[in-house]
Amino acid sequence: MRLTDARDRFVSEFTFPVDSERVVETMGDVEIDGPTENPETVEEVIQRSGADSFQSADDLYDTIIGSISSEYVGRRFYDDRGSNTALDVEEVSF
Repeated sequence: MRLTDARDRFVSEFTFPVDSERVVETMGDVEIDGPTENPETVEEVIQRSGADSFQSADDLYDTIIGSISSEYVGRRFYDDRGSNTALDVEEVSF
């Protein structure tokens, strides 16, 4: 499952509120597509979150996004709004 499709899938699979046990029973083995060869499952992410229940599809989706491993995040600590202290480049002001 792609992360972008997760919210719609949660809406079609569950009646909210729903507890994490039901989510794991229904979708626990569903793999979340990502940039690695070893995708995480919904169960792994839910267990990592420690959440007991979800009030809405948005709540479940936000929990998944907030608990997924850092391998699913793009360039970590990247900020295109200011200087990057990791680089030794002089900042230019326009």
